[in-house]
Amino acid sequence: MSVGKTWVFTEVTDGKPAPVALELLTKARSLGGTVEAVAFGSTAAAAAAEVGAFGAQTLHTGTDSAYDEVLLGGPAADALAALVAEHHPDLILFGATYTGRDVAGRLAARLGVPVVANGLDVSANGGIDVASSIFGATVDVTTRFDQGPPALALIRAKSFAAEASGGGPANVVPNEHPVAQKHLTARVTGRVTEAAAGPKLEEAPVVISGGRGLGDPKNFELLDQLAQAIGGAAVGASRAVVDAGWVPYAMQVGQTGKTVKPAVYLAFGISGAMQHTVGMKGAKAIVAVNKDENAPIFKLADLGVVGDALRILPRLIEEIRSRKG
Repeated sequence: MSVGKTWVFTEVTDGKPAPVALELLTKARSLGGTVEAVAFGSTAAAAAAEVGAFGAQTLHTGTDSAYDEVLLGGPAADALAALVAEHHPDLILFGATYTGRDVAGRLAARLGVPVVANGLDVSANGGIDVASSIFGATVDVTTRFDQGPPALALIRAKSFAAEASGGGPANVVPNEHPVAQKHLTARVTGRVTEAAAGPKLEEAPVVISGGRGLGDPKNFELLDQLAQAIGGAAVGASRAVVDAGWVPYAMQVGQTGKTVKPAVYLAFGISGAMQHTVGMKGAKAIVAVNKDENAPIFKLADLGVVGDALRILPRLIEEIRSRKG
């Protein structure tokens, strides 16, 4: 069975679609049927070439300039509800971002249909099914939609690899649905992009993460030094150290943080709570260093070292530098 028409909600910044949208477009192609993207904002139409390259035949765009000035959840849900009534998609996929969650929840309320959150896969076998993990990723479940259409699903980033189809630019269909006055009372006055050195956490081929076992926030400097020595590596963290204020939330790996799938994941002083491992267990190779030989992280690790991370890190950095030098 294939899905007749799949839409992908696409967040666009400066004409660039969010990476998770390209991942979802890739998945949507495998479901068969028609694949279309929906985006809002003054630069949405500029994403036509890229979403088309990943399989979208049509790009529905919100043209009201107010989309750039307001929180997107309310007005995007209004516009989507109107578009759904006109075009009748069978499935709408959202990336599990802050905006994606907001829009999907509001749209579900407007349409009176359920939304499945935290999805890891989508399939069409006699119905539309969404696979997810619950209870700290200890139980895998599959949920089938029996209400709708449309079926609404929020999918975690990195659930699929983004692969271009080689298609031409999507056909842009402007949507002139205006932003309602009620959404104009709160406006976005500015946006700040956190400066970061090196590759993004979600895209780095090597991720080095630290936890409480590092003992002090200043010891994250050792992880930065290791990342620089390796080259092309990014530094992440467990929820415990983020909650403690050691590092910013943008570095958190886990169920309530970012999902990463690097070639190599290095975990220093991380016990391996399920909240963390659900965000990194897809790494091709996992190396863990922990003083506790019974730490749960060793159950996932391809290579486990029982030892003090603060003694091992300086030696590892020195060894890598000497070999590269």
